[in-house]
Amino acid sequence: MDGGNVIEWPGGRLDFSAGPLVMGILNVTPDSFSDGGLFADVDAAVAHGVAMARAGAGVIDTGPE
Repeated sequence: MDGGNVIEWPGGRLDFSAGPLVMGILNVTPDSFSDGGLFADVDAAVAHGVAMARAGAGVIDTGPE
């Protein structure tokens, strides 16, 4: 490989050498239009993030909060 399959930055690394990654979207804003703020509570957000990771998400986007 030419090294183009890995993206690194201070504190993080994404490795695409095994193929694409699935991204989970975790809306943490209380006024989220897509989930009605279900995950605005820290404990609920963490639990949902863990569930997405267990389901196969390689990246989790936590939104603007």
